[in-house]
Amino acid sequence: MSLNVVNLVGRAGADPDVRYFESGSVLCKLTLAVNRPTSKTDQPDWFNLEIWGKTAEVAANYVRKGKLLGIQGELVIETWQDSRTGTERSKPVIRVIRLDLLGSKRDDAAGAAGYTDYGSGGEF
Repeated sequence: MSLNVVNLVGRAGADPDVRYFESGSVLCKLTLAVNRPTSKTDQPDWFNLEIWGKTAEVAANYVRKGKLLGIQGELVIETWQDSRTGTERSKPVIRVIRLDLLGSKRDDAAGAAGYTDYGSGGEF
């Protein structure tokens, strides 16, 4: 049995970076700042998010820097070869399956909403 599920609630660190592909796929990348209640510092943990398909379109339309988000996804380790040094590099990325726009209508005109697109995780 295997399990790879990540659940986070935090704030968008920047406006989404959205890319549209000729195939019709949509990719949205953004960062999420998550505070740890047990942390002695005020520094949040930062997570790189990758969102595909219709969920990416929702993020592109409604997420802005500072927006409170809830996400569910899977942890993926991206690897590549550094073009300058030739060394193998990697970074963890959360591939989002479910995106919840949190907060009150007072916080955001869009209000609270959620969107799940279970079929779009592998579109490239």
